[in-house]
Amino acid sequence: MSDPNGTAPTKSTPTKPTPLRGILAGGQRLLGPVLPRRWRADAAIVPVIRLTGVIGFASPLRPGITLAGFARALDRAFGIARIKAVALLINSPGGSAAQSHLIFRRIRQLAEEKNVPVIAAVEDVAASGGYMIACAADEIVCDPTSIVGSIGVIGASFGLQEAIRKLGIERRIYTAGDHKSMLDPFLPEKPEDVQRIKAIQEEIHRIFIDLVRTRRGERLTGPENTVFSGEYWTAPTALGHGLVDRIGDLRSHLRERYGDQVVTPLIAPERGLFGRRTPGVGGETFAWADRSIVDDVVSALETRAIWARYGL
Repeated sequence: MSDPNGTAPTKSTPTKPTPLRGILAGGQRLLGPVLPRRWRADAAIVPVIRLTGVIGFASPLRPGITLAGFARALDRAFGIARIKAVALLINSPGGSAAQSHLIFRRIRQLAEEKNVPVIAAVEDVAASGGYMIACAADEIVCDPTSIVGSIGVIGASFGLQEAIRKLGIERRIYTAGDHKSMLDPFLPEKPEDVQRIKAIQEEIHRIFIDLVRTRRGERLTGPENTVFSGEYWTAPTALGHGLVDRIGDLRSHLRERYGDQVVTPLIAPERGLFGRRTPGVGGETFAWADRSIVDDVVSALETRAIWARYGL
């Protein structure tokens, strides 16, 4: 019978399995019992990426979390065949807003491109930028003692103008641009400079709030003036506010969801000797001379201060 346009109907020809495909399938069934679990066709694979440390801050023995340092690990994790999900194991008190947002965006881009769900598990803390990264996940799991939240923006400095005056030191600074020396710690603080920095902080805070609202949606149940105040909580309280989805640990959650035989390969960023990134990753080279001891000490103190906000 012809169709209404008078053309003869076409018949679809069933696709026949190729000999090679049959051989591969047979070989996989035969070798299944001796193959590593992740190579088996029926394996549930969930690669795990551990993100630990302060975001954007780094010293030679304490590499921080940056997009440059984790981009390859993210690509490798999402590039594994037949994965059920990608898991993020997060332990971070925050840090750089820009690096946090860049990592968040890269995770979401890969998740949408590969159509793969993302699960975040919090260890000690996912606060500030650490929580922003956790929001890239479709589900957030926390230990009951985890610290979560701190949806805000902070900046800190020192006022040293009286100290150098007592030491008889005269501050000399030369600029092109009226506000180039804004908030210089060796100069008296100006109210207009404080207003400018607070306006920048409020703009970043609005971006953070919009991100959390978009990702958490109707799951957010806490009052906004509390949730977005910069306060942080233990996981049970955060669960009540809708900031996380469940209490537990990553291994138990994945076994419950994908079975006891779930495979969780750890995808680590590439590192060199003493924890430094390997040459060419993130634009760094293996050389101690490119940083001074003072820089490393200051970075370590800043890192310690950020962790200390959460009693860690």
